[in-house]
This record gives sequence, C-alpha cells and structure tokens, in this order.
Amino acid sequence: MIAHLSGLLLSKTTQSVIIEAGGVGYEVYVPLSTYYKIPKEKEKLSLHIYTHVREDALILFGFKTRLEKDVFILLTSVSGIGPKLSVNILSGIGPFDLLKAISIGDSLKLQTIPGVGRKMADRIALELKDRALKVLSQEDREAPPQIEGKERLIVDDALSALLNLGYTQKSAREAIDKARSVTTDVTLEVLIREALKVLA
Repeated sequence: MIAHLSGLLLSKTTQSVIIEAGGVGYEVYVPLSTYYKIPKEKEKLSLHIYTHVREDALILFGFKTRLEKDVFILLTSVSGIGPKLSVNILSGIGPFDLLKAISIGDSLKLQTIPGVGRKMADRIALELKDRALKVLSQEDREAPPQIEGKERLIVDDALSALLNLGYTQKSAREAIDKARSVTTDVTLEVLIREALKVLA
C-alpha cells in the first residue's frame, strides 16, 4: 500500500495531480482543500496517500494534511460513502468545518455539501459524531497559536484591501486563510497576491 508520495508535480487539475517519483507518473485524486495548497507545476510535492484497491483498478487519493486524510477515512467508514464521494464532500467543505458540523449534529449544514442529501447527512452526523469529537479534541491540543501582533495587522489590512476590491467578507477571509497556508513569507503584498490567485 502506498501511504505517502513525494516527487515532481507534472500537472494538476482541480480533480487530480500527476506526481513523478522514481521515473513513474502517479495520478492522484485530490479534494479542493488540498488543491489550493499544492505548489506550481515542476515543483516538488508531497502528499499523504490513501490507496483504494478494486478488482479492476488501484486508485490513489492524496491529501496535503494528515487531518484531511483522517476525515476522508472517517467518511468512507459510513455506509454508502465511497472514496470518490468522500473527496467530493471534502471539496465542498473544509475538513475542520466538516468535523464541527458532524460533532454538533448539524444535518442542515451537511446538506449544503454537493452530493449529500438529508438521509446521508443524518447518517453521517449519527455515525461519526463521537469520532469527530475525538479528532477535534486532538486537533485542539496540536493547533498552532492564534494570529497575533504584526501578522494580525497584515491579515486585517489584506482583508480590507480585498473588501475594497468588491469581494465578499466570506470569500475574502477564505482566500486569505488559503494564502497563509501556502506561504511562509507573510507580508501584505505577498498575502494579497496569493489571495487573489485563489479568488481567480
């Protein structure tokens, strides 16, 4: 079983990426939560991998963070949810927001995810509530500190700039969060530039 894959990113789409490792190009299906965090083509990429084996195929699913993979595996444990639907669910809502919705039994929130109807939302909330709470508890213990000081001011200025450009509060905040996850150089110029790439 392939559990982790590192190599050169040959190509990417919103559905999958191709990573070259050891002279072999591996096609890996990814959720949008991972797609927004992967680098440009021809750069190195490392992903946590879930290997799905069928009689007629061996399919790889990739995740930038361990949390995404853990949530993916949680979802596949629910009757009626296979790997591809799990990826679609993660593309419709971030892993942390999904866990929060499950942990409080928010079926209506789950129903806003494409491909999830009322019965499936109820089943997810019922079957995964306790496990979602356990994962959230673990994440809280390992979570990095909140934004403080200079970085907080930069984030606020970037948000203000995007709002002035006409973007909504929700889309601007999500774009900034994604931009912060792909860059360690947190300057106002870089943050706005990366956020605009996400919004584009």
